[in-house]
Amino acid sequence: MTTDHTTAHTTAHTTGTQAVDRAADLVALVVRSPNPLSFTEIHARSGLPRSTTSRLLSALERQGLLTRTTSGNFVPGSLFLVYAARNRPETALLRAAEPVMASLGALTGETVNLAVARGRTVVQIGQVDAQFVLGSREWIGVEVPPHCSALGKALYAYGALPLPTGRLDTPTPRSIGYADALARACAGIRRAGVATAVDELEIGLAALAVPVLDADGRPVAALGLSGPGGRVLASADSFAALLREHARTLSTRLTTHTQEGAA
Repeated sequence: MTTDHTTAHTTAHTTGTQAVDRAADLVALVVRSPNPLSFTEIHARSGLPRSTTSRLLSALERQGLLTRTTSGNFVPGSLFLVYAARNRPETALLRAAEPVMASLGALTGETVNLAVARGRTVVQIGQVDAQFVLGSREWIGVEVPPHCSALGKALYAYGALPLPTGRLDTPTPRSIGYADALARACAGIRRAGVATAVDELEIGLAALAVPVLDADGRPVAALGLSGPGGRVLASADSFAALLREHARTLSTRLTTHTQEGAA
């Protein structure tokens, strides 16, 4: 009896483990595919019986690990999106930055942007639109040469981006054209505590930006504002002071959020 019971238990355990492995293989198959997969494709690639494939896909769909497109093909499910949203650092950063950016936008009336370094590029992840009819454009997702933007310069100056070498792109005659000139500009930015870009990306566009630092003084983002050159430059000193103040506030909020998350 004991032997039979042990054998039955072992068989059940093996069968359960096998089912988990098969389900995991199906999830991996769909997640790694660059395109949605049809049931027929999954069945063929998995090598499983048709009924087993159908049963496992239904279970994975119920648990949110897989979902179907309108055409009935399989793609990663909502659970992956939930995990990505909760664990992407930019999500927490944006959540902390939203009231700070809103306040800065209300006080200046100009377009406010938040950007992070990603490899050797700058990605703008948040924006508050200008209050004026004549304002700056939508910058989220738009890739620009970092050395031509105030946000990029701020990230360069404080070490969030590695400095480039050699000749640089020059979208306008005012753009910085050489890496050594950018390095000198970064030294000035560190002294002033604010980066500027005037007519360097587009003629008529001016921008200011400052770094957002974590509790250890490391740059995690850049906070900036932009708009028509004449309007921004007329208030450059007051705008710079407001940027520094709001960047300090954001740094404090990030530190508080980090401590709460660790508690």
